[in-house]
Amino acid sequence: MELKTLLLSLTALPLSAAETVLGVYIFHRHGDRSAKSLPPANLTSLGADEVFQSGNFYRERYVSSNARSPIFGLSNDIAVPSQLSVLSPSDAVLQSSSLAFLQGVYPPAGSLSTSTLANSSKVEAPLGGYQYIPVTSSTTASTSTNAENSEWLQGGSGCGNAVVSSNNYFQSPEYLGTLDQTKPFYASLSPVLGGLFSSSAATFKNAYTIFDYVNVGRIHNSSIPSSDLLTDETVFQLRTLADNHEWNLAYNESDAIRAVEGATLAAQILQQLNGTLTGNGKTPLNVQFGAYGTFMSFFGLAQLHKLSADFTGVVDYASSMVFELVTNATAGSSGYPAAADVSVRFLMANGTAAQNPLTAYPLFGQHDVLLPWNTFASEMGKFAIGDTAAWCSACGNTTGICAPSSSSSSSSGDGAAAASSKSSDNGISLPVAGVIGALVTLVVILAVEGLVYALAGLRLVRKSTLASMGGAGVPGSGTVAEVKA
Repeated sequence: MELKTLLLSLTALPLSAAETVLGVYIFHRHGDRSAKSLPPANLTSLGADEVFQSGNFYRERYVSSNARSPIFGLSNDIAVPSQLSVLSPSDAVLQSSSLAFLQGVYPPAGSLSTSTLANSSKVEAPLGGYQYIPVTSSTTASTSTNAENSEWLQGGSGCGNAVVSSNNYFQSPEYLGTLDQTKPFYASLSPVLGGLFSSSAATFKNAYTIFDYVNVGRIHNSSIPSSDLLTDETVFQLRTLADNHEWNLAYNESDAIRAVEGATLAAQILQQLNGTLTGNGKTPLNVQFGAYGTFMSFFGLAQLHKLSADFTGVVDYASSMVFELVTNATAGSSGYPAAADVSVRFLMANGTAAQNPLTAYPLFGQHDVLLPWNTFASEMGKFAIGDTAAWCSACGNTTGICAPSSSSSSSSGDGAAAASSKSSDNGISLPVAGVIGALVTLVVILAVEGLVYALAGLRLVRKSTLASMGGAGVPGSGTVAEVKA
């Protein structure tokens, strides 16, 4: 996706002298990594540098002593854990990216990290004052666990209705038509794919995985089999087809539950910014790392795709979107701005912000890039999924953790919407979609397997036993849960 400058008025401009940034929420994609089709995926040196440079960009914008738009009350050089909230799912690529990013935001402190002991000796922290900033590895992140080793968007969401919705796309006339029309195109690339994809898998069904494999190869490999087939036009078509495939799996205007990851992220953003506001600046810097699918889901829910078709594409490595909590009222020891005096600005950088412009765009079909806090909270609350009961109700899950929640979901309402009206607490509870998904999936699988074994008289056999018998896997049926490279 190549975000273009839509209007001069939308370009990110320097903040006015009177404006104060009270807090920010940054959602960030990982840096360059190895191919998904050759698991496990790993962050590359290039990827680490991309996110590090992005972190340094945000340091220069928000954190350093001479920052262009300093965050009110934020420590400049020494990271204060209580001022930061950094979240990432349990995924090697995303966790590694978050650590590299944070070193750009708060680099080694050098002599500032020196401690003087009781005997007057001085000790400097290792690695030039390296700052150990905690990253919360959480299943409540908007991106599912081990996302970068999953080849389909709803793989770890655990949301029943979202999985059904995405599977519905594979039965749609649009998908089936594109699948049929592009078969010759993908078949022509068989020499490039080097046998990694079978003839049945080398189709539009695996559009993103194929593009990803080719893209990684073009970045890192000095030679590619039959590279003469990879003309600029061919690569562009691979990218366009991958964008189309992933957009339709991430968002559907008539079936909002497909964008469950974006809805979960919306609740997290609202909760954290609400906590910054009601806590008078508590935890002003919030960062979460996640996958491209969450970007796409949120873009759809926030109506950004109506602003430009560029928002329907897969964002580049190290892309980031930012929500700035700002005010023109006085913020200081004498007082903190009221919610009525606070606004939110949305900005996006496609690719590392160190090399790509951080540009402001209007959300929710609005015309202004700066939205009053109450308007922002109200619009986000329309689709945010911020508590267990709301998640269970929206996903149609009734087992596991959802069993007790389902009985009270009708009365609990949407927890995210409460942030616009509450001013004395921290607003919304952090979503537990990942926890629910993992447990529900495990319970269902074990129950079904147990029933099948009991009725059919089957028994469990070790993999090694199957291997010695020459057993072979059976291709999946082609539903979204079974699409493999």
